[in-house]
Amino acid sequence: MSRLNYHHLHYFWTVAREGSIARASESLHLTQPTISAQLAQFEAAIGEKLFERVGRGLVLTDTGRGVFEYAEEIFALGRELTQFLKGRAVGRGSRLAVGIAQALPKLAVTRLLEPALRLPEPVQLHCFEDKSERLLADLSVHALDLVLSDVPATPHSGAGVFNHLLGECEASVFGTADLASRYGPDFPRSLSGAPFLLPTQNLALRRLLDQWFDAEGIWPDVRAEIEDSALMKTFGSAGMGLFLAPTMVAEAICRQYGVVRLGPLDAIHERFYVITAQRRIKHPAIVAILDQPLLG
Repeated sequence: MSRLNYHHLHYFWTVAREGSIARASESLHLTQPTISAQLAQFEAAIGEKLFERVGRGLVLTDTGRGVFEYAEEIFALGRELTQFLKGRAVGRGSRLAVGIAQALPKLAVTRLLEPALRLPEPVQLHCFEDKSERLLADLSVHALDLVLSDVPATPHSGAGVFNHLLGECEASVFGTADLASRYGPDFPRSLSGAPFLLPTQNLALRRLLDQWFDAEGIWPDVRAEIEDSALMKTFGSAGMGLFLAPTMVAEAICRQYGVVRLGPLDAIHERFYVITAQRRIKHPAIVAILDQPLLG
């Protein structure tokens, strides 16, 4: 073929991502026969089959997988260029799209992003909160510039994804003044039988807590398991139970939620990671975030 048809490449890429012509037709707002015809023309121009039909589904051939990998990079760069130009065009400095894992304490997130907001050139933040897996999927196609998470990305997150440990912070126990007066003395032994709001089982902090409770022989009265850190603090401020949060933002938590810090759990540390994807353009805000002094 003498020249690549990018419309055909986009139709192929959408079918491969969606897994079927039917779903691709919904995404592209085109009829299924139209997409089928475009795919047939693309395969004819290439001289290779890109899909094999297995049962009722489509499976990429070896050539199809190679073309898909190139298409991923091509359209990721296109989105990256659009973001870059959009940030420049509005006259508000550069745009930074940040994915925030639901488990992360929001006051800590503010602290972690602060260096980007102190740059001489203004940065326009766009923050999206979701589960880490979905955020990493968006990062891999450059729909996000970075992801803040309490756990590193694994090799399954794809090639070109990099973990940067910003540091770790000791966790403390917080609660209303009434709960603090009841369970503060003889801390942390006093926590056995205390009402607790705990992170859900899928979160790294919960696994660390469960190990610590077992090792210390402490059996909390679990009143709720909550994934969202802000919701946990809201419930905690209403006296529903004790909760954990990073010690580094203890003063802000006490002021904002009207609670008291009972004390630290020396063995429990939350880690904070910045996860980035390989990019052609080095974002100054990301550099500033990564260059801040390590927490700990």
